[in-house]
Amino acid sequence: MPTSSLKAGDSAPAVCLLNQESQKTCLKDFLGKWIVFYFYPKDNTGGCTKEAIAFSELKDQFEKEGAIIIGVSKDSVASHQKFTEKRELKIMLLSDEELVANKAFDVWQLKKFMGKENMGTVRTTFLIDPDGNISKIWNNVKVDGHADAVLDELKKQKQNK
Repeated sequence: MPTSSLKAGDSAPAVCLLNQESQKTCLKDFLGKWIVFYFYPKDNTGGCTKEAIAFSELKDQFEKEGAIIIGVSKDSVASHQKFTEKRELKIMLLSDEELVANKAFDVWQLKKFMGKENMGTVRTTFLIDPDGNISKIWNNVKVDGHADAVLDELKKQKQNK
């Protein structure tokens, strides 16, 4: 299974992308907060929708812990706008059409699906601490229970800081 070459303890790559409201958003804008930075393949597909809804449902709990949730895919700003409206998402989505963040976080990789190999986004979540360092990585994420697991890990990490 493909995994990111980044490791816990590494500085999170400095990236800036447009959010679903066409506003330039940079990771450095959130220094001082915990960031759940998750990559997903495509808006309005089964697993990606389920994951976005799960994070949206837990948004208030993440915010109580001082964290922001940011989803990233190679979909356009317009696609993110439609996805957010259709699914009533409460989280920020960033458009990475040029694959800047996908490549910086090393999640744009060769994937096998039904016997075929294609380049694509490997579903990966990064927990970034308030200093901008990666504190935990979930590679090849399985959607069921994932948002809860990230929230649990955030709480655990905060206790240990």
